[in-house]
Amino acid sequence: MLTSLGWEVTLSSVRVWKWRHSDVSPLFIAQLGYSPYTRLLIGVKLDISVAAVVKYRERVMAREKVYTRAGDDGTTGLFYGGRVGKDSALPRAYGAVDEAQSILGLVRAEAGKGTELDDMVVHICRDLWVLMAELATLPENRHKLVDGRTRVTAEMVTHLETMIDSLDERFTPPTDFVVPGQNKVSALLDVGRTVARRAERHSLAAAPPPSQSTPYLNRLSDLLWTLARWQEGESLAVKDVI
Repeated sequence: MLTSLGWEVTLSSVRVWKWRHSDVSPLFIAQLGYSPYTRLLIGVKLDISVAAVVKYRERVMAREKVYTRAGDDGTTGLFYGGRVGKDSALPRAYGAVDEAQSILGLVRAEAGKGTELDDMVVHICRDLWVLMAELATLPENRHKLVDGRTRVTAEMVTHLETMIDSLDERFTPPTDFVVPGQNKVSALLDVGRTVARRAERHSLAAAPPPSQSTPYLNRLSDLLWTLARWQEGESLAVKDVI
């Protein structure tokens, strides 16, 4: 069910975003575009099944194409409205997060579904959708965001710290710089770590304090480093390379 999201919804120009939250099922959420159709629901709390929305949409209009051509002028639409250049601060930030999430998808595929690492990464990916929602919103619209669903919270940052501390007790972390690539999973996690660092740098301009975006990405990169060292088992220290 779609509950308490407060998003505008129309039956046209539907962009599918996969969403996962602890108290809702995986969702298909419609991100608005412009059309001649009257808005069905505007800024209301929804309590309707996704299937009902999709079924009604399919009745009243033909299936939408994946491409819209709306961005051919070099701009992109944002959450809660507005358009900005594709090379501006917000798209750079949430684009880097999207890249990090895609790399984590490779980690999942390599680790195997149902593994402990897979479960950890799935929940991280859920958080990254929240982060991208915040970064894809103009500052003047961020009062509409919902903690934990479309805005990163301090609790989400603390949760990453808890994961790091727990993992840290399960192996002896290296005390020197390491050479990446002991195995494929750890190497992919290291790539994800570096992309998270880049996203952190971009987030400073896109969502400065008091936003929790930058602290979250900082802890995420620390967590991915820790996961990489845990997964590789025995690290190869730079000082040991002859």
